[in-house]
Amino acid sequence: MEISEEQSRMLEAISTAIEMEIDGKECYLAAGRDSGNEAGRELLLSLAEEEDAHRRHFEALYNKISQGHDWPAIDFQSERSRRIRTDLNAACQALGMTVAGSDSEKDAVQAAIEKEKQSYTFYNAHAAKAVYESEKQFYTTLANEEWQHELALVDYHEYLSDPAGWFVNTEHPSLDGG
Repeated sequence: MEISEEQSRMLEAISTAIEMEIDGKECYLAAGRDSGNEAGRELLLSLAEEEDAHRRHFEALYNKISQGHDWPAIDFQSERSRRIRTDLNAACQALGMTVAGSDSEKDAVQAAIEKEKQSYTFYNAHAAKAVYESEKQFYTTLANEEWQHELALVDYHEYLSDPAGWFVNTEHPSLDGG
């Protein structure tokens, strides 16, 4: 079976995405094991599960396209991605202000933020050059999920760095009353 140039382009992007998702999962699992608190462990392990779900979607796409099919329509969106920040905020609220993140945990979270930025950029770039509308929607959905992951990680990093400041921002996001 002959693969078209377009299918070859898609397979190459999918292969890269699979590797990115595997790397992300491994990063989160390692950081989760080293986290000094329950909120961090829950967030990082939840993100590892998200990355693994993304990898499975990409592997299914790879199998379909490598058999000569075009990009299939996929109804893909994670409910967990939409609630991840809310769950994190609740866990941090429960822990209180006594948590101080270690430098190694803050570094791990910062590295994870950078991975999410890279994924977001990669998926947006592929959405922009997508040939099929379903391909564009898939990449756009993934980019949005990676952005939500990044926001949760930024929140968590801020919590680890300055719990009291995080509480002020969370409870009173605007001090000017507007």
